Amino acid sequence: MQVAGYCVFATALGVCALAWGAGGIVAVQLPEDSETATLERMLRGRTVAPGAAQAPLPADVQAAVEGIQALLAGAPRDLREVALDMSGISPFHQRVYAMARAIAPGQTLTYGEVAEALGDKALSRAVGQALGANPFAPVVPCHRVLAAGGRFGGFSAGGGALTKLRMLEIEGAALGGTRSLFGPGAA
Repeated sequence: MQVAGYCVFATALGVCALAWGAGGIVAVQLPEDSETATLERMLRGRTVAPGAAQAPLPADVQAAVEGIQALLAGAPRDLREVALDMSGISPFHQRVYAMARAIAPGQTLTYGEVAEALGDKALSRAVGQALGANPFAPVVPCHRVLAAGGRFGGFSAGGGALTKLRMLEIEGAALGGTRSLFGPGAA
């Protein structure tokens, strides 16, 4: 899939990047150590059309950027309205991403629960691998999927599990059965 345009934008977590093509959003990148690193990671292995850096943001892309900014600022957004171009994504990964998108902000599931919902708890490791390869975070909210026992597990974005924890805190997730003091609904 060719990247028709891309942009960087500020969020509460730092500078994110987003790329789009003819079929919708093709990649979103959470902040890395620098804006350059964020862009390089998002565009790695992708074919970029000439002029993509200067391409004007289509209305649906601007809405996606605003939705991501709102989510990372603590608004209870699920971003399911954002159209994703999943050409080149395996059918299994697509099913995992659809399950992750159905998890509401502030809620979590485990890899095992997602695997069970897909029909086989033995798929837990495959679910984790699919989420680790997620090119759409946080539109596909892989941060809402935890390891067994509510442990954070891995997270492939810059900052690793600490970024995952911060995103869950922003959403007001009840980690360990206790609501966050900092997210939505906090006193």
